[in-house]
Order: sequence, then C-alpha cells, then structure tokens
Amino acid sequence: MFENNTRTELSQMGEFGLIKHLTKTIKLQHSNSIKGVGDDAAVIEPGGQHILLSTDMLIEGVHFDLTYVPLKHLGYKAVAVNVSDICAMNGVPKQITLSLAASNRFSVEALEELYSGVLAACKKYKVDLVGGDTTSSLSGLCISISIIGEAEKNEIVYRNGAQEKDLLVVTGDLGGSYMGLQILEREKAVFKENPNIQPDLEGNDYILERQLKPEARTDIRPILKELDIKPTSMIDISDGLASEILHLCDQSSVGCTLYEEKIPLDSMTVSRAQDFNIDPTLCALSGGEDYELLFTINQKDFEKIKNHPDFTIIGHITDKAAGAQLVTRSGSSIPLTAQGWDAFLKK
Repeated sequence: MFENNTRTELSQMGEFGLIKHLTKTIKLQHSNSIKGVGDDAAVIEPGGQHILLSTDMLIEGVHFDLTYVPLKHLGYKAVAVNVSDICAMNGVPKQITLSLAASNRFSVEALEELYSGVLAACKKYKVDLVGGDTTSSLSGLCISISIIGEAEKNEIVYRNGAQEKDLLVVTGDLGGSYMGLQILEREKAVFKENPNIQPDLEGNDYILERQLKPEARTDIRPILKELDIKPTSMIDISDGLASEILHLCDQSSVGCTLYEEKIPLDSMTVSRAQDFNIDPTLCALSGGEDYELLFTINQKDFEKIKNHPDFTIIGHITDKAAGAQLVTRSGSSIPLTAQGWDAFLKK
C-alpha cells in the first residue's frame, strides 16, 4: 500500500498533496457511493433504506497513548468503534469520512501507517472512505470519523424499546480490553523507569488485541436475522457494561436485574485481573472498550438463543420502580452504578 521507508515532512507535501497521496489507493465498494474523495462533498444515493449517521473523535492523550499504540492499530480501531455504533442500531455500515489534525512531529510516513490501518478496517467491514478533512494541530493527533449506515425502517433497533420481563443479553466476553490496557500501562511505567528494559507482553495476546484492535460485531445482525430475533433495544459496550445497562434502562423507563455470575469473562481476563488485585467483575462493569453488543429480547425468544455460543443471558428487565439491581455471587442485591468512562470527569 505505502512503501516509503524514509521520513517526509508534512510541509513538503502541503495539505492537498497529502490528501491526494493518502487517498490515491481508495476504491469504492458500494454502488450507492456515487462520488468519493476528490470533490467538495461525497455523493451517496440512499435508495429506499433509512440512513444511520454517527461520529466519534479520538484525541491523543485522552483516548489513546502513542507510547504503546501503533498508528496502524489506531487507524483500524478508529474505524471499528464507529462501525460498532451502526451495529448497535442493527444496521449495515456503508461509508465513512475521516478528519485528521496532526502536529509537525508526525511525518508523511507516520500518517501512511495510520491510513493503512483505516483502509484495512474499511476492507474488513466493507466500508467506503468517501471524504474528510486534514489540518494542522498544536497538540498532537486528533482523529474524527463520521459513519453512514443503512437499515430497513422495521429493522432499526433503538435504546428505548426494552419492556418489563424482557431478557438482557450480551455478545462475547467482557473486561478484556480494560485488562489489556492495564498491561500496557504497567509496561509503560516500567519503561519510563528504565528504557533499557523490554516490555513483557508475552502470553497476553488476547486481551492486548481487545484493547489495541477491537472488532465491531458486524456478525451479530445476520445471526439474529437467521434466528428470527429482533431485539427490543440495543447498545454497544464502549463505556462499561454498567453504564450501558443504565442507558437502556433510562431510555426505556425500566429497571433491571443483572446477575454477576452470568457476566461472561474470558479466563485470561480473570487471571490478569487477579494478578493486578482487581475484581474481574469490575473490569466488565466499568472497564469499557469491549465493543460487544448489549440488547434485550422478548421472553418468547429464549429457546432460540439460550444455547447459542455468541450470546449470554445476563439478566432481565423489571419495572422502573425496582431500579437497576446487581445480584452478587453471594446472592445479595445492590444498586447498579456506573463508574465507566466519562470524558469530562477528572481522572
């Protein structure tokens, strides 16, 4: 894709030369992507579908640390987290625009690495990169992606449709991304103390990938369709399970009962959490960045989903007056509280 092994300053190419250079290999994959990069605006023909639109920003020092995040992984993750938002609406991702602000400490080759990750994710998720913007920055790297998706009107799933007695379901396993971050932060601290010590990452591949290269669950929509299940509400897990459950409860004006023993945890997540003296359940409830899907289904769909390997039933929806409750492994019931990511809280 990009084969330069030297450093080229951004000033050598200028804004328009850089855009042309980074986007020259883009090939559109969708027939409704009429015009992509190169004009004043992209042209997309919506057809009879409903259009879904979402956007996310990733800011250096807030959302990522380039001490241990490879630029290629960062580009891939920036796309994946946006694709996840479309998955959470039961839609199909189609196009993205990418806006980028970079300081002069980044070379053309560095941005090539970032773009190679973006384009790899576009290929993986069958998404067209159709436009964006680039500018300079006085404070590091900023990435903003807007994504367009499609869905039939009757297939879109919102956060506000959960009903009393619905089952609470989650995909995959939780907490791994948070523990991957703990490993990376530990090795960064060791490196700062002694730059001659090589990072010890061996044996942690799964949780490191969960943090550095998360995957959006584009596979879930066709599985649910095959099972003839339409969720009553849905959200993706970016800020921790507890926070997302409370969002569903708030939007749907309901309560819930979540069972701690039902929360799916990978054995590596549990093992590393114990190494760090962290409660594994807390990793799932408050860790965030798992990008799994949390949704509710009618009880009549229980038999369709109960033994499926991609899904775990973790609780049920209750009356709003009952509130959101966590039933611990010991059997006690406590109010569910959100301690996950909040960009405006002091860390």
